[in-house]
Amino acid sequence: MYTILDIETTGGKYNEEGITEIAIHKFDGHKVVDKFISLVNPEKDIQPFVVKLTGINNKMLQTAPKFHEVAKRIVEITEDTVLVAHNAQFDYRILRTEFRRLGYNFERKTLCTVELSKRLIPEAESHSLGKLVRSLGIAVSDRHRANGDALATLKLFKVLLSKDLDKTILKSVIRKETEGELSDRQLDIVDALPSETGVYYMHDKDGEILFLGKSSNIKKRVNQHFTKSGGRSRQLQKATKKVSFEKTGNELVAMLKENEELKRNRPKYNQRLKPIIFSHGVYVEKNEAGYLTLKIKKTTERNGAFTTFNSHAGAANFIYKLTRDYQLCDKLNGISEAQKNCSNYDTGECLGACIKKEAVETYNQRVNDAVQKYSLNHKNVVIIDKGREIGEYSAVLIKNGDFKGFGYYDLNHQINNIHILESIIAPMQGNENTAHIIENYIRKKRGLKIIELSDK
Repeated sequence: MYTILDIETTGGKYNEEGITEIAIHKFDGHKVVDKFISLVNPEKDIQPFVVKLTGINNKMLQTAPKFHEVAKRIVEITEDTVLVAHNAQFDYRILRTEFRRLGYNFERKTLCTVELSKRLIPEAESHSLGKLVRSLGIAVSDRHRANGDALATLKLFKVLLSKDLDKTILKSVIRKETEGELSDRQLDIVDALPSETGVYYMHDKDGEILFLGKSSNIKKRVNQHFTKSGGRSRQLQKATKKVSFEKTGNELVAMLKENEELKRNRPKYNQRLKPIIFSHGVYVEKNEAGYLTLKIKKTTERNGAFTTFNSHAGAANFIYKLTRDYQLCDKLNGISEAQKNCSNYDTGECLGACIKKEAVETYNQRVNDAVQKYSLNHKNVVIIDKGREIGEYSAVLIKNGDFKGFGYYDLNHQINNIHILESIIAPMQGNENTAHIIENYIRKKRGLKIIELSDK
């Protein structure tokens, strides 16, 4: 559990500043579950440059509560959480100083989004809050006011969590938070999980990931882990002290995250990764008459295939679908086993008109149209799908046929501008397996929105 914090102060000498405004958003890693926002009477004057910067003046704070009047609420909302702030050292120091004046020792774990963004977005020109969120296309209002900056930090933190593919943030937090044995609380763990699509992580007492997987129903899948029999399953159940998760909003992002994070984390209880996760490819070949034909071949690499499959049967069903959707010839594509012409030729119902020489160019264009729809080769596109919450969308970036990563957005200009789009994307390494995952999803998901990239 996190509390996103921002504080405005009077300015002045070190450790003599007073709080003028505070905003805290309690964030469970997925949504805000509580918040506290208040002006605070610092019982001292505000420095003129601070008034100009924040717009908060002495008159506004005359009737505001004093710090001792809001201290209990701050303790309650931040209890058992990790404080997250942009330049956390400053905000945490100010809070601790105010509590020390009351005779109370305020201690919390902290995360600094300046340090995290330097590690996870090293290419950013500036890591100041305003410039950084603008470079990510994040909409911000009320800059230099506590709630405006806290909301900006929250949105930035969501991007950082998405980019943290090695799970360094998650591991460090769990290592700090986890205490004691959780084996008696497995039911509570399952109850706290969502029945939604995403990736889940089973951790040991040190926060290390023992097992990670994807599911369209995280709660149901983790429950199966806890009830499964067998020696290895019981070892995993005993070693698991906490289960965390990330909602992805759709299965494509869940599959891509699982594929990437298995390579990076290599959890002890996951099966060994296969170098190649497909077994067959569909290839386009020209026959002696000049017609393009679709051929299935067993393969251990993409090697010219325009799309790949897990089985021969899957590839055959796909070709059958293309012959119907694009009026292609059963005989040319191996659907019909007739020795000469396909069964529809003699009746004049041959969809491909494949024997007539003048039909070659038109027929081949239909084959190319089919290939273009279902292949990623040489494409520059963004695949749009559901996000993690209402109003949010996921964007999977493909450049020159290669998968580059994914991110989430809620404003159209974030994907219409290639530079902003690339800044919100969690970068990943595309390969034959990611191409297989994406193409397989495109084939199965009707109505999926795919837009061509703009260089603007």
